[in-house]
Amino acid sequence: MFTPLSLPNGQVLKNRIAKAAMEESMAEAGQLPGAPMQRLYRRWAEGGAGLLITGNVMVAPDAMTGPGGLVLEAGTPLAPYRAWADSVHAGGAKVWMQINHPGRQVFAALGNPGWAPSAVPLAMGKHGKLFAPVQALSAEQIAAIVQRFADTARAAEAAGFDGVQVHAAHGYLISQFLSPLSNRRTDAWGGTVEGRAKLLIDVLRAVRAAVQPGFAVGVKLNSADFQRGGFSEDDARAVVGLLNAEGVDLLELSGGSYESPAMQGRTADGRTLAREAYFLDFARDLATAATMPVMITGGIGRRAVAEAVLASGIDVVGLGTALAMQPDLPRQWAQAEAVAPRPVVAWRDKTIASLATMALVRRQLHRLGAGKRPAPGASPLTSLVMDRWMMKGLTRRYRAWRAAAA
Repeated sequence: MFTPLSLPNGQVLKNRIAKAAMEESMAEAGQLPGAPMQRLYRRWAEGGAGLLITGNVMVAPDAMTGPGGLVLEAGTPLAPYRAWADSVHAGGAKVWMQINHPGRQVFAALGNPGWAPSAVPLAMGKHGKLFAPVQALSAEQIAAIVQRFADTARAAEAAGFDGVQVHAAHGYLISQFLSPLSNRRTDAWGGTVEGRAKLLIDVLRAVRAAVQPGFAVGVKLNSADFQRGGFSEDDARAVVGLLNAEGVDLLELSGGSYESPAMQGRTADGRTLAREAYFLDFARDLATAATMPVMITGGIGRRAVAEAVLASGIDVVGLGTALAMQPDLPRQWAQAEAVAPRPVVAWRDKTIASLATMALVRRQLHRLGAGKRPAPGASPLTSLVMDRWMMKGLTRRYRAWRAAAA
């Protein structure tokens, strides 16, 4: 676990522990990172992880997972991003920016369309009204989005980040193209798994062409969507085969979406995930098809589990919620076993339970960014109410920012 890992492009991670992406919702005015983000990431870097992958940074200002998200595009001021990257390097870790477009997984309150491969709304039942109406992308719009990913990667490199991770999982735009449930297209971007993977491959090629060879390019991919008729393990294996030819430096395997939040341990198709290292069984199989290093994330909070993951042939262990609850967990593992508390919200309404879980985690991130200790015993209900109130204020600020730019 504490031996270095050399990536295909020559970049070296000091150990096999990565902080996986978690959405911070900590943007300051202009959707830029500020001092709280610097404090949060320096704390994680000093906590011992070799690689920190940021929460998703959006490639377009009208395509946001939430109102507190960051935006980095051509022309965005780089000084706040440079200070963010410097805070990680000061703590001794590498930092990659996760870059993303949410597609149809956007809240209606933000006032933006839900762009998607096809006009297929989210299957969220009575909660579907929370999300924006869905519109299918044209070929010209797809090409513009590909360029935006390249622009964001170029800007991330200029700001001092060590790499980017292209988010192709969790039901966001590229994941939507990969899934036959949300991608009903009959043109070059639909049909076969190769057609559904075209957007991902085009993005990777554009990103790689926009950055220097020593800048790392990773991918986050679902091992499965865990929805009947969705992106399957066989699809994932085929996509891994395509990625082998694209110069990917690290492949992170996860699972799920807003409709089936497997990344929180819950599935929509009834399959039971492991209590810890949710996706290990799927990833172990997919790793045999991958020529690049493989990372898994999801439900890992004990050193013994992390060691078992690495012993199974996986190269990097990703920690998410565990580092929100215990930011120096890797440093503790270097000495002895330690276990991070894990929030469990066992409410009947799975959508609201998922929102409460995210609110609990975000509450810890905001405490860490303010220089405080985590509060693992926080009430899910109180956290959700506080989170909704915060999001209302951030939504007003975001919409004012967009109106001023119009």
